[in-house]
Amino acid sequence: MHRIRPFRSLMAAGLSLAGVLSLTGLAGTAAAADDDDMAGAKYVAGTAFTLPGARAFPEGIAVDSKTGDFYVGSYATGAIYRTPAGQKAAEVFLPDGADGRTTAAGLKVDAAGRLWVTDPKGVMVYDIATRKRVAHFTVSAPEASLLNDLDIAPDGTAYVTDSYLAVVYRVTPAQLQTAIAAGGTGGTLTTAYNLTGVIPPQPARTVTLNGIEADAAGGYLITVDSAGGGLYRIDLRSGAMQKVTGTVSLKYGDGLHLESGRVWLAHYGNDTLSRLRLNADATSFTVERQVVDATLEMPTTLVRRNSHLYVVRSQFGKMAGGTAELPFTIADVTGF
Repeated sequence: MHRIRPFRSLMAAGLSLAGVLSLTGLAGTAAAADDDDMAGAKYVAGTAFTLPGARAFPEGIAVDSKTGDFYVGSYATGAIYRTPAGQKAAEVFLPDGADGRTTAAGLKVDAAGRLWVTDPKGVMVYDIATRKRVAHFTVSAPEASLLNDLDIAPDGTAYVTDSYLAVVYRVTPAQLQTAIAAGGTGGTLTTAYNLTGVIPPQPARTVTLNGIEADAAGGYLITVDSAGGGLYRIDLRSGAMQKVTGTVSLKYGDGLHLESGRVWLAHYGNDTLSRLRLNADATSFTVERQVVDATLEMPTTLVRRNSHLYVVRSQFGKMAGGTAELPFTIADVTGF
């Protein structure tokens, strides 16, 4: 997920944004190993649903695996939108400024029916049934941090990236229950993994660690460094942190989805989607396919459900100036 900065300058990437270009040359012969539902499939990007409001500027997206409902957060206002399964228009689920939140970044729905929302300085947890905030965790030095994306591991532990500090915070199920019992006060987030020294050094306040996902077995995390272009693996058993080796840069990598040995990745700075194949122990990757599509309008995050990718069209380049195309929409991508 991305944050406010001179977005127009980010468009100076070395890939053309005119129309849609499939970069099959980067994939080598990997496409031959695609699953049947991907091999030779035609890339199509339509619209899944619309968002209300003139300044939605969406950032994060999550899907409730039990109900099929989608949740999308506004980076400009902090509002959260919900689209019931099968519907084409989102509704306001949590209004602008709810519980003092004016920005929403990462979103995730856990197995207990709670919605997790990050803003730059903290994490809020909501009971979906009541729309009430049940927990709130904050960072120790708000001026130095930029919380970004999060994921929930199979054991219920949440992992949150801090893009400025290059660390991953952890909220355990026990910590969450303690916060709920205390009326929602969760205290300060604790650092689980510090990737300073693992990722390339960057100037202060550079967006580094971004999208993050746990594998289905709960053995490791995958996260991407937006500035450095690297993919990283964190072993949840040993604590080992390492770069996932590959032959191409994943610069501008933002939200990602990990499933069955593949990673789907949105690149906010060049309107690109990547599909990567991990090796058996997730220590290296090959690029199966990349697509550049200007109609994705600065994609920040994505989720995958029933072989469809739902991609956030953020239009962040128009947040500080210019006219956004209304309504804001979430793309429905097939054949990728």
